[in-house]
Amino acid sequence: MAKFIFVAGGVMSGIGKGVATSSIGAILKSRNFNVTAIKIDQYINVDAGTLNPVEHGEVFVTEDGAECDQDVGNYERFLDRDIYSANYITTGRVYQAVINRERNLGYGGKTVEVVPHIPEEVIRRITQVAKESKADFVMIEIGGTVGEYQNILFLEAARMMRLRRPKDILFVLVSYLPIPKMIGEMKTKPTQYAVRTLNSAGIQPDIILARAEVPIDEPRKRKISVACSVSREDVISAPDVESIYEVPINFEEENLGNRILSKFKMRSRGRRDLSQWKSLVKTIKGANSAVKIGVVGKYFETGDFVLSDSYLSVIEAIKHAAWAHNRKPDITWLNSDHYEKFPRAVSELKNYDGIIVPGGFGARGVEGKILTAKFCRENNIPYLGLCYGMQIATIEFARNVCGIKDAHSTEVKQKTPHPVIDILPEQKTNLQRKDFGATMRLGTYPCKLKAGTAAFRAYKNSDFKKEVKNGDIVISERHRHRYELNNEYKKTLEDKGLVMSGVNPDRDLVEIIELPKHKFYLGTQFHPEFKSRPLRPHPLFSAFVKACLL
Repeated sequence: MAKFIFVAGGVMSGIGKGVATSSIGAILKSRNFNVTAIKIDQYINVDAGTLNPVEHGEVFVTEDGAECDQDVGNYERFLDRDIYSANYITTGRVYQAVINRERNLGYGGKTVEVVPHIPEEVIRRITQVAKESKADFVMIEIGGTVGEYQNILFLEAARMMRLRRPKDILFVLVSYLPIPKMIGEMKTKPTQYAVRTLNSAGIQPDIILARAEVPIDEPRKRKISVACSVSREDVISAPDVESIYEVPINFEEENLGNRILSKFKMRSRGRRDLSQWKSLVKTIKGANSAVKIGVVGKYFETGDFVLSDSYLSVIEAIKHAAWAHNRKPDITWLNSDHYEKFPRAVSELKNYDGIIVPGGFGARGVEGKILTAKFCRENNIPYLGLCYGMQIATIEFARNVCGIKDAHSTEVKQKTPHPVIDILPEQKTNLQRKDFGATMRLGTYPCKLKAGTAAFRAYKNSDFKKEVKNGDIVISERHRHRYELNNEYKKTLEDKGLVMSGVNPDRDLVEIIELPKHKFYLGTQFHPEFKSRPLRPHPLFSAFVKACLL
């Protein structure tokens, strides 16, 4: 039977529960166990698709089209396996399921209550994932921090599971130990309060991951042990690191894998093997020469701070590709609004080895992005456009090469006389009905590559998953959009030199565009960043970085 490890957070959010959950999973996988992971979000939102990326961070898309929290991306990257819709649980999904069941007399006329029926639905979903994935271990990350009203029902579900299956459940608390500047001493009291708050929910942590700027020392380990009723060996140091991919190695140095298996009275399935992770970390630390990448977007600013989480998968994909070329990624955020207000500022792009325009929605900053695409095209600067970035490159080419001055996207200018980018027919119906949630073109779709193109070469020379039929390469990539390149303009664009190097074979939708007489100028309608892994960089990002180094 599967074992379940619940991971909760204490003191404050954003300290690395997702990375900790992923790292524990990677450690168990390195011992030849089958591991999967579940993210529980406390939001009433049914999924993450309608959440503001500046407030919440990136929306990650799974193979089956679920719009999830960005931590699901970390699970995929660390475990090197696909995570599906069932592995994402929100308050909205749970309540929706319970209410629908009640409406269909699924409870046989019983009074339906918050407790026990909501926790029961959470348990049902968790155990169903374990069954369908045939997992030995299921990692369950509970969003937020202990003590928040929103996640108390998920903690209740965890408590009920442990009551029923005490030998199969483990609790890990990720808690922050601050070092106030005016004191200069690491303080354990916030963690003590977090543990007591968790106790008030009927849960005692088995392991505490002590997050801090520096490694936790022995006196603090002993103090937490005594005050929080855990063994000293179960207080695991989790200091800040240069790269999140060091975390599994650091945890193993603290003997975390053996502590977990001993608590479950289990043995490792063969010798633990983190050699690939160690090799990766060695490469990361040894890379001295940098590759300078500018990311031109608009989801950066939140007050006086920069929120890079809006493009988390893009950032990680750049890193994976840079490390594969033994380079240190030097990423700079460039605000497209600035170029829109000050067009001449776009000349600063020549200071970068390559430019990426990632996905996005709406009109704000769009002209700044178009100026970016134009400058890269005219100055032979490697350009990679992702989803909206591909559409931007198409609009720019139509305007400035094909002479279609009013070319635009109907997303930005609904009554444009030249809708080079237009909405899919089925999406028009969704928007008219104001049916926005989970109605975009989502999930995995096939794409046939044109021989002799940069895209064809990138995939052909990689070990990335693909089908080869009669010499043709068919790939499968993840989507999240409502608008597409309008095929009515396809011939005009091609006649002027824009190559449609990837097309969906089922609906003849353009998936990849590129310019052949350019160092690297390529746009994808899909999101290749979602499939990039630290030990298996995405071929398009790898080809982009390679061009940046020429």
